[in-house]
Amino acid sequence: MEFGAVLKRMRKQAGMSQECIAERLHISRSNVSRLEGNKLELKAADLIKWAKETNSQDVLVALVLNVDVAGVTHMLSSLLQTAGTIIKLGGIL
Repeated sequence: MEFGAVLKRMRKQAGMSQECIAERLHISRSNVSRLEGNKLELKAADLIKWAKETNSQDVLVALVLNVDVAGVTHMLSSLLQTAGTIIKLGGIL
């Protein structure tokens, strides 16, 4: 799988430039470009940091599970709604 396009999409959806993500991840801008261009091997730790900084944890989960991002987003949303309902009910009882 080529992660470069996914990384770029995550960064752009977060409204971040290559310089911004590089600064937040403490890597050079040229390494960001190489990661997005699939010219540099992606480390798991970097992928986790990237997802956290771009608020794209749903994309990370989808990549790990090899499923559609929209499906994971829907699943996570449903889980959060269910958890919120349980907490509200727990407060009433």
